[in-house]
Amino acid sequence: MKVAINGFGRIGRNFFRSAHKSGAGFDIVAVNDLTDADTLAYLLKNDTVHGQFGGTVEIVDGDLNVDGDRFKVFAERDPANLPWGELGVDVVIESTGIFRTHETASKHIEAGAKWVIVSAPMK
Repeated sequence: MKVAINGFGRIGRNFFRSAHKSGAGFDIVAVNDLTDADTLAYLLKNDTVHGQFGGTVEIVDGDLNVDGDRFKVFAERDPANLPWGELGVDVVIESTGIFRTHETASKHIEAGAKWVIVSAPMK
């Protein structure tokens, strides 16, 4: 199952850590966050609650590279403009806390994702 994460704050990073570590069949293909890629890598690598990430985390040509696996990094404000269809994304983990209505979360569907899981209470 191809997964994209929209919002790489505490919840997005925790989902990434869990999915990457468990090997539970989640193929994370992309992360979208307005923070620059170098800062995203630093925050993933150095978590104040969970400690150091137990692997290599770096940015290669603008993409997040974790333990040799490469993930696209985007900084797009409008989810409708993300290339979820081109990437074959099945599920978007919506963890920005911003897109919490059916109308706004559906922008991920417009962009080509099949499903959206919203991590915050829906309005």
